[in-house]
Amino acid sequence: MPNTEILVIGGAGYVGSHFVLYALKHGCRVCVWDNLSTGHRSALRDVRFLAGDLNDREAFQAHLAGNRYHTIFHFAASCLVGESVVNPAKYYENNVIAAFNMLEAMRATGHDRVVFSSTCSVYGLPEELPIREGHAKNPISPYGKTKLAIEWMLEDYSAAYGIRWAALRYFNAAGCEPDEGLGEDHDPETHLIPNVVRHALDLDPRLVIFGNDYPTPDGTCIRDYIHVTDLAEAHIAAMRKLDEIPQIRLNLGTGTGLSNLQVVEAVSSACGKKLEPVFGPRRPGDPPELVADPGEAFRMLQWQARRSHPDRIVAEVLRWMSDHPGGYAEVH
Repeated sequence: MPNTEILVIGGAGYVGSHFVLYALKHGCRVCVWDNLSTGHRSALRDVRFLAGDLNDREAFQAHLAGNRYHTIFHFAASCLVGESVVNPAKYYENNVIAAFNMLEAMRATGHDRVVFSSTCSVYGLPEELPIREGHAKNPISPYGKTKLAIEWMLEDYSAAYGIRWAALRYFNAAGCEPDEGLGEDHDPETHLIPNVVRHALDLDPRLVIFGNDYPTPDGTCIRDYIHVTDLAEAHIAAMRKLDEIPQIRLNLGTGTGLSNLQVVEAVSSACGKKLEPVFGPRRPGDPPELVADPGEAFRMLQWQARRSHPDRIVAEVLRWMSDHPGGYAEVH
């Protein structure tokens, strides 16, 4: 869809910035709205950038009133499961209230298409694996609850006001685009792969695995790792599909899980260095195993994860962190 005007909320963040790159390469005209609370301005190039917050509804609505976008992409959220357990107020404000402000501004200005970053956390403790879209929704963390609440809002706004929407339920976003100068840089960093890589590069002295007493083959959590560029491709495909289907709910994953210790082994093999993690207590809100059934995404969008091989993901993160040990602070 060349020259399609899109607004990317949270486009300076990890997944958002990789989506912006993909969208630009595929002919979209991109504007990014981000408060830079966790994102990085230096992760964006060749786009219109606006520093703004969805919790300032008046400013956001004024922007939409003065511009016309084909689709709005919502990547902005607080997204740390453990933090959401101890500070749920932050998650209801930054996720639910902010999304409400976005939808009200859209309704007031006639914008009627949104692609929303949801999460597999809406399912809670899975009753069956791999997880299909129709699985019961029983989130066990405030983070998952806020994402599900936003999906409910989208359903109601679609029925009442005609807003077309796609909720894409990510499993574990991973990987990066080191050739494009894009990587993963969070503070704090809670994702396993970058933390293992940081330890392998002697950037962190200790490597802690949270829990080794789960009901899994090696006692550690199992997760489905999907490359951020695969995620980006699915977002564009979902935007196109909204021409035909007004409400979309899809899992985005690979259908294959890796345990935490398997991730450590993959990094160890890639860097030629034996890594010795230590085990800490379980993190609150962590299910033992989360693996997607991506079949519906393939059937609806003709999409599948093509870049998400673990060795490729690990190699990319090693390259990025070797070149940018200080993250985006070193990018000028």
